[in-house]
Amino acid sequence: MIMEVNDSFSFEKKDEMDANNPKVQEWETLMWKYQQALPTAKDGEKWLLMDQIYQLKA
Repeated sequence: MIMEVNDSFSFEKKDEMDANNPKVQEWETLMWKYQQALPTAKDGEKWLLMDQIYQLKA
């Protein structure tokens, strides 16, 4: 997943909103059946930040 956000974005706020959204929790529970964490992920961590390696030109 790639997210483009502005300077007001907060991972903490997103985590809080996701944790309090039953549909998001239902989806995450379902997806853990089909996804696996990367070896570098912490316990229970699915999403990791990535380094941008290229940018498409419009």
